[in-house]
Amino acid sequence: MTSPRRRRPVWLLAGVGTILVLASVIGEILRVRLSPAGQNPVIENLNARINAWWVMVILLAIAFIAGKPGVVLLFALSSFAALREFLTLTTHNRADHWSLVACFFVVLPLQFYFVLTDWYGMYAVFVPVYVFLLLPVLSALRGSTKDFLVRVSETQWALMICVYCVSHVPALLYLQIPGFEGRNVILIAYLIFVVQLSDVLQYVWGKLIGRTKVAPNLSPSKTWEGLVGGALSATAIGTALYWMTPFSPWQAAGLCLTLTMMGFFGGLVMSAIKRDRGVKDWGHLIAGHGGFIDRLDSVIFAAPIFFHVTRYYWSLT
Repeated sequence: MTSPRRRRPVWLLAGVGTILVLASVIGEILRVRLSPAGQNPVIENLNARINAWWVMVILLAIAFIAGKPGVVLLFALSSFAALREFLTLTTHNRADHWSLVACFFVVLPLQFYFVLTDWYGMYAVFVPVYVFLLLPVLSALRGSTKDFLVRVSETQWALMICVYCVSHVPALLYLQIPGFEGRNVILIAYLIFVVQLSDVLQYVWGKLIGRTKVAPNLSPSKTWEGLVGGALSATAIGTALYWMTPFSPWQAAGLCLTLTMMGFFGGLVMSAIKRDRGVKDWGHLIAGHGGFIDRLDSVIFAAPIFFHVTRYYWSLT
């Protein structure tokens, strides 16, 4: 007979599904009443977010059913798509051909292979140490010095964001937390739920009471009122779900507040990069919401912090 603890991931997916159904119904009602012709950007943005969440939840559910390899594969593919979007906007020339090939077909597969085999000592340093030192050699050997530092640093930053940080999401599955065996998938769901919820609530609070812009030149929609309201609201909801995690209420509150802030910083930094490149979205893969990075930017920044804090204080390894 399946224990209540083992059934928690199922209950979590069922709960998220129920919330999405309610959100979809509310979104459709608001659309019919306030935006029948698509003239209300707030309502249209909300419904686009809900549709994107459905895709994310379905993909995560399929990956969870497939087990650890399925989850690692899902995030490896997401990493590949994100890396492609990022490198499309970077500076490079023919001299970088082999270094770009190495990024996609050597560095990325190896990083996720190290995660799959739970080789923490390697995936924790592979990109920021070995790859950062050796990858520029491939470009240098081609002899092109034009914009060399710019080309190398942009490629390194792409790998850090799109490969290294993303790989820490499936790495949560391999933490050995006493009393939490077999339920690490909840940590991934918890991370994504809190960060994504914070994004939405910051947007809602910003539209309701937002007045003071955080960084008008980077992201005009981000306000201090929205940040405070969204972060505190998401933290309160995440804290209420502490019973599904290995954390106490106060620990959950501290972690949730950290996640919401890192998610906000991630969105801000990625917006700065987009403004520098003169684009609105990273890609056009998801209708109404750009590409993979546009959906993952908050999670990307929060994932490594969540992983290492959880590993340091709760995991045996």
